[in-house]
Order: sequence, then structure tokens, then C-alpha cells
Amino acid sequence: MSRPSGNIRLKSARMAAGYSSQQALADAIADTAPKLGMRGVGTGVRQVRRWESATPPWPQPDIGRVLVHLLGQPLDELGFTPPWGMSDAQRPVHLSRHLGVGVVATVGPTAVPSQACADSQPASVGFDFKTVTASHRRLYWSVAPATLHPAVLGHTRLGCSLLPQTNGSCRHVLAAALAESYLLAGRIEFFDLRQPDQASETLLHALQAAGEADDHLLGSAVLAHTAFIPGWAARRDEAVERLVAARAYARRGPASAEFWAWLDAVEAECETRCGDMRTALHLIRHGEDVLAAGSEHRSPEWLDWFDETRLAAFKGNTQLKAGHLPQARETLLHVLDQLPATSAKQRTVVFGDLAAVEAAASNPEKACAYAGRALDQLGATWYATGMDRVREVRRALGPWQHERCVRDLDDRLYDWGTTVSALQR
Repeated sequence: MSRPSGNIRLKSARMAAGYSSQQALADAIADTAPKLGMRGVGTGVRQVRRWESATPPWPQPDIGRVLVHLLGQPLDELGFTPPWGMSDAQRPVHLSRHLGVGVVATVGPTAVPSQACADSQPASVGFDFKTVTASHRRLYWSVAPATLHPAVLGHTRLGCSLLPQTNGSCRHVLAAALAESYLLAGRIEFFDLRQPDQASETLLHALQAAGEADDHLLGSAVLAHTAFIPGWAARRDEAVERLVAARAYARRGPASAEFWAWLDAVEAECETRCGDMRTALHLIRHGEDVLAAGSEHRSPEWLDWFDETRLAAFKGNTQLKAGHLPQARETLLHVLDQLPATSAKQRTVVFGDLAAVEAAASNPEKACAYAGRALDQLGATWYATGMDRVREVRRALGPWQHERCVRDLDDRLYDWGTTVSALQR
């Protein structure tokens, strides 16, 4: 059997453009990206080698743009297969030839088209679509994720169908709302349903739509959310790289003090997950200073997942992981008092962290009591992140597993309702 020849098209184009080695092309990408207004964009020879393999992965958006610029051909003519799976007649020409942006659609999400068609929708369609997006944003805090997620994905499909039929300001409004809808879908997949791979793909859709809207702040929010995925898996370098990109995008937009503090909180959580509590606490203190200083810019409406109380919740979790138990207890109790009634999901996490504090302090009865309150809240509003906290507490209660309070917790943790809910949602 003959060996696969690899991506001859890309290799031929590389050689024709004067890049005699894969390293030369990688160096050219790093040198050219800043000239095209893209900072921090680059790749290595290992990635170029993958592009020239028999199954080349579709390049990341910014890198794809640089490749098109350097080699003078659209990505599909360089041997890459467009992930959206369209035929030549259906393929969005502007997307493949100029942006070099592609996304993978596996469970529902569709690629964001970039080319307007002749039949235009009325100017009101963008605001009508945005109204539904805002409703989904509010519903997230109370509706079960398994119920809301299909509706949000259906809304994104509608947006993708409408986008080619819009122009001007209507297209801008629609694209921004579409990016927010994809961001919400990605948040549900990662935080509520524990589907990090699917969330990664959905967030790439969100980034593409934000690019169509030329909304740098939304792009920054999407990139910061993508940092959670490697951060929670303790892949620190990858998480930090994505946060560097998120901060670069935020500098291009009118970022508020709350937005900058949220970026600090995201990075702090990633550092905590990677075991660097000192850096995490420093980032949280910086976020507190930023909030105290304020900003002339207002936060966008979609930034409804963060405020001063949420930053304190990040702080309490980091203090817990750092072993600062009295401080963590004080911080988390204050958060519990300050959380609004609508913050059911965050309340579950705080109960879980307070339970973990008491378990670490060898107070199994108090730990079980807080864990029970977390389960009460989960019964009303499911949140996979909150359930993870309860399970972590139960593992920490191993030394007291024969105590009555722990056995009662087990009865609740593994009853029919909780078990079925965890599998269904």
C-alpha cells in the first residue's frame, strides 16, 4: 500500500511563494500577522506539518487570514476541507477567500455565513432577532439547561439563515446578537452540561459571528470563555495564551471596569485550577482595585454573569484552595448574603464551597448541611458546576463516611431524583 502523499496543494503553494521549508512559512506567519493588525498570532513548524498531512485541520481564523494573504489562494484551494460541508456553489465566497474562517458543526450549530444575498430582510429583523437573544439570556438563570439549550441552538440556526439576507447596520446588529447566542450556547455546554469539546466548537462559531459584527468586546468575551476549557484541564500555557488574546481584543473595544475585572477573575480561576494560588489571589486583588477605580465605559447588557459579588465568589474559592479557611469562610458567607434571589446557580456553587471549607476544617456535620442546601438548590435549578462542587465535598468527607450525617448526605446524593436528573440534564 502506498503512503499518503499529504496536502500537496499547500506544499506546492508554499514552495511557489518562496518558502522553502515549513519553518520558513511558520516564521512568515509570525512576521506578517502584526502587519495585518493581528497581534499575538503565530504558529509553529509542527502545525505547518499537520497542515501538509493527508488530513489537514482547518486553520484558526486569524491564521487562516494570514495564510490566504501569504499564499494568494483561498483555503479550500490550498487543500483544506471547509468544515461547514458546503458544495462549491453554496460555499460563502467572502468567508473562504478573505476571512479564512471555519468552524465545525457536529450537534446542531451551523457555520456563520459571510456573504449577503440579493433578497434582503427588512431593517427591523436585526432588532427582532436581538430581542429573542436577550430573552434567552434572562431565561438562562432559571430554565433547565436541557430545555433551554435546544431553543438557543435553534435561534442560532435562524440567525445563520437570516445573516446572508441582511446588510449595513441590520447585519451588524444581527451578527452581534448571533455571537451572543452562540456564546450562551457555549456557556450552557461547558458550565451546565459538561461538554467541553462541544463548547469549544460552539465558541468558535461565536467568535466568527463576533468578527462579522466587528465587535471586539464580544470577541474578547468569547476568547476568555475558551480559556476556561484548557484552564479547567490544568493546561495553563494554553489558557494564558487565550487570555492574552482576550485582553488584546478588549483593548480595542470600550471595556468597562467590570469587564476588565472579569478577565482578571477568569485568569485567577484558571491559575487556581492549575495550582498557582499566589498568582490567582494577586489577580483577584487587581480585579478588586479595578472595580474600585471604576471606568467611564458602561458594561454591555450581555455581561450579566459578573459583578463585585461574583468576584468575591471567585476569591472565596481561591482562598479555599489555598488553605486560607477562615478567610474563605468569611468571604463566602458575605457572598451568600449579597447574592440576589435570581442567582440560583451561583448560590449552589457557594454552598458547595462553604461545604468544602467545613470539610477541610474537620467539621463534617456543617459540611453536610451546606452540601444538603446545595442539593436543595440543584433540585430547583440544575447546574453541573454546582453538582461537581458537591461531589468534591463528598470525596473530602471520606474519613467520616460512617458518620450519620455523611450517610444521610449519600442518601440524598444518590437518590432516584438526583441520579436521574444528573443523567437527563
